[in-house]
Amino acid sequence: MQSLKRRELRLGPGETLIHEGQTDASLFTLLDGWAFRYKTLRDGRRQILNFLLAGDFIGVQQKMGDAAATGVMTLTDAVFCVFERDALWEMHRQSPKMGFNVTWLTAHEESLVDGTLLSVGRRSAEERVATLLILLFKHAAALQADGGASGVLFPLTQQHVADGLGLSLAHTNKTLRKLEQRGLHHIVDGRLHMFDGRALAQLADLYGDGRPQQRPLV
Repeated sequence: MQSLKRRELRLGPGETLIHEGQTDASLFTLLDGWAFRYKTLRDGRRQILNFLLAGDFIGVQQKMGDAAATGVMTLTDAVFCVFERDALWEMHRQSPKMGFNVTWLTAHEESLVDGTLLSVGRRSAEERVATLLILLFKHAAALQADGGASGVLFPLTQQHVADGLGLSLAHTNKTLRKLEQRGLHHIVDGRLHMFDGRALAQLADLYGDGRPQQRPLV
């Protein structure tokens, strides 16, 4: 990995890592911070496809075509590891285990996008918000030594939640408050605390009880 690494890149909140349509984007791993992948329409409407946390591999989609079909923007201060553009092939060739980890992360990201499609297409507002909360909590908690017992960082604004779920800002606000009043979660000072992950997962119609999932880090 060190032989393929070019440098580290630091960005502040709200900065663009990959522009939509960019043809020379590198490959990245997110070392620290939060970001998201998105697509915008001509009139400015935006769909957030998935959120990215430490260990996520970024830029594989652009390698499958001539240009980046989606953009990537930071949510917080973030540090990225920048790889050579042909690093994907070298990772598979030099280290089959690392190649498998990259494949796992890519397949996992695809499953998250599938979940977003299901939410936007079929889930109710409560089910959509519950799904987002439980999946982001699991993702962030897996990176913490305490497994999320102290809560996890939650830098999303309600606009980010709305853009990720295809809801209006007003409906997003109302739904978040309704779930919090039921004692399932609490968001305070930029942190998400999970009080009843099993109930939230059942509301979202997800398998499992909300405990962190083991995942490889690249």
